[in-house]
Amino acid sequence: MKHIGPHVSANGGVENAPLNAIKVGASAFALFTKNQRQWVSPALSAKSIAAFKENCAKAGIAPAYILPHDSYLINLGQPEDEALAKSRAAFLDEMQRCEQLGLTMLNFHPGSHLNMITLEQCLDRIAETINITLDKTSGVTAVIENTAGQGTNVGFSFQHLSYIIDKVEDKSRIGVCIDTCHTYSAGYDLKTEEGYKHTFQEFDETIGASYLKAIHLNDTKKTFASRVDRHDSIGKGFLGEDFFKRFMKDPRFDEIPLILETPDEELWPSEIALLHSFE
Repeated sequence: MKHIGPHVSANGGVENAPLNAIKVGASAFALFTKNQRQWVSPALSAKSIAAFKENCAKAGIAPAYILPHDSYLINLGQPEDEALAKSRAAFLDEMQRCEQLGLTMLNFHPGSHLNMITLEQCLDRIAETINITLDKTSGVTAVIENTAGQGTNVGFSFQHLSYIIDKVEDKSRIGVCIDTCHTYSAGYDLKTEEGYKHTFQEFDETIGASYLKAIHLNDTKKTFASRVDRHDSIGKGFLGEDFFKRFMKDPRFDEIPLILETPDEELWPSEIALLHSFE
């Protein structure tokens, strides 16, 4: 069974996120557990935590299908030590919020070297940060998202993700979220039938299928291997409808959260319905 839903607003409190998911017919959703544009946010109240759990239960959406995303300010591969410490503190806070809400995953972008350190040094810093954070938390899996490779971002190659995972001490609490837009923009051909087959075979061989915990299901406004991250609505971009038909019939993606980060939220109900029609 496929569990699909968008990254919904948590304005007014995290407890509103599952209610917003219900409105669009979602069976999964993503959210920010704090203001993603601020380094520090007020602590979650006991009232909000209880209401969030109650509303998730009402929506019939289990924690396994909820994929919180950390703040875009965080750079776990930050070259400067003072700034890295700030990112590490914010990342720990994000993981602890997930613990409080009873969530089992935190999705995050790996980071950027900013042309100040080598790729390997950046990946080492990311892995070290994950290890530090996992040691201070429990029950939450750190889920690395692959990137399009824009600017100095790392994580656009499956080899980068494998390198990080190899250095994470607790392999039971590390995973990967594949963004379909990012994957195509990074130079992995998901569009053709042969390319689709080869891409996921390479993922299995390089990283391991067991590490795949979630999918960001997006079309792309940019051409193949553009290294530019621009999401498009389902079937309206360069990936096209045939890709989504192939994906929805693929049993490998059952029972994990499939998250829409498509740009027109007015289309979310029809996109969810369209995707389910392809099953």
